[in-house]
Amino acid sequence: MPKAGILTFHRCINYGSYWQARCLAEGLASMGVEAVLLEHMSDRVNRAEWRCALQPLLPAATPKEDYPLYKAKIRKFFHSFASLPLSPPFPLENPAGMDDYSLIIVGSDEVWNLRHPWYGGYPVFYGEGLRCRRLVSYAATFGSLTSSERLEGWAEKLRRFSHISVRDLHSERIIRETLGLEPELVLDPCLQFPQMLNASRDGREAASYIAVYGHSFPTWFQDAMRRWARDRGYPLVSIGYRNDWADEQWIDAGPEEFAGFISEAKAVVTNFFHGCVFSLINEKPFACVLSDYRSNKIRDLTQLVRAEHHVLTEDAIPSLDVILGNALPTGISQRISSLRHRSSAYLSHALQ
Repeated sequence: MPKAGILTFHRCINYGSYWQARCLAEGLASMGVEAVLLEHMSDRVNRAEWRCALQPLLPAATPKEDYPLYKAKIRKFFHSFASLPLSPPFPLENPAGMDDYSLIIVGSDEVWNLRHPWYGGYPVFYGEGLRCRRLVSYAATFGSLTSSERLEGWAEKLRRFSHISVRDLHSERIIRETLGLEPELVLDPCLQFPQMLNASRDGREAASYIAVYGHSFPTWFQDAMRRWARDRGYPLVSIGYRNDWADEQWIDAGPEEFAGFISEAKAVVTNFFHGCVFSLINEKPFACVLSDYRSNKIRDLTQLVRAEHHVLTEDAIPSLDVILGNALPTGISQRISSLRHRSSAYLSHALQ
């Protein structure tokens, strides 16, 4: 099969973005498809990405002592980026400089989110200007974009795709309502190709810490997690970001360190989509809370895999022992297995 290109956000300083790109590229390779990540470059995007990586908690200022840690984290990401299968670089604003491909796969990640603070509004993610004979999407999403928001003239661009798949119910509804099409609902690449993460624990006992992944958690959620962990003698360890309510901070972890850290944790508390994804991959008990920007994708993921009871709200905090002190229900892994089969069928058909 000729070489395929993958168009996604593979250079974000974000564990989920890195791993979804890597898992899709390596997962396709395991299916016999030679795929490269399309190396789009933009000084504007780079400045925005690096600024956010150094000041991720805005409007809260980054403490002076944390800057070296965030810089070290960025350097680790750069080292990991260098090992990805990358195409020759081309300007994001002018894809005419890219190589020709028989097939380009757009996704995963929020490639169609026009509200994305720096990638939003680039028509290349809607297929414009790409040099290829055929376009498909895999696990694409509109993220926080609502079906009525700014989509006029944009959704129609997706009609040039021969196959469309999305990773959440929200994006599925947008495609159906705006284009009258029924997209396939598939798994995020990390859940679809978990073998690429080498996350197997080989039967070892989980470590005695609770992983905290995310930032800007509501106070009621912080208090509930602290009480539960303290009563059981588990330290809360925050990875990738400072959370002063956690007992320990590991800000400068790289992508591979993140994957190992989650796989070794006793349980996970998060408000990030991929915090939930990595919990599911490793069959970890987890508790999550919705945020404005990520509410669609977390709500839909947990609904899709039948893990809705792991989403906490202030007026309905269940017994945390039920969701954090016990193994995930077998029904969740059975549902993921079913979705994995569906996703494999979609890829086999779309890649022909």
